[in-house]
Amino acid sequence: MYELIQQYLKPELLVLIPVLYFIGMAIKKSSISDNFIPLLLGAFGILLSVIYLIATVDVNTYKDVAIMIFTGITQGILLAGGSVYVNQVIKQSSKNDEG
Repeated sequence: MYELIQQYLKPELLVLIPVLYFIGMAIKKSSISDNFIPLLLGAFGILLSVIYLIATVDVNTYKDVAIMIFTGITQGILLAGGSVYVNQVIKQSSKNDEG
């Protein structure tokens, strides 16, 4: 599983998984419906990934911009998925401990 994660996610962005997890916990405590949490985490993941890429990637052509945007979107979605996955693992493990 770890090799699969490394193949698709930039290692320097993995820190965003726990960040998104805590953002999700904060959203859950708010008045926002739980149905929107995965979408909001995806948006935050994309935003944070694009910010990271803007800060670290040299952009010289429109092609570079397109690649950066595509990478930011795909990385953000995958990171949000990782965060939701972590949340579900924690929930399921606590259910198994109770039952």
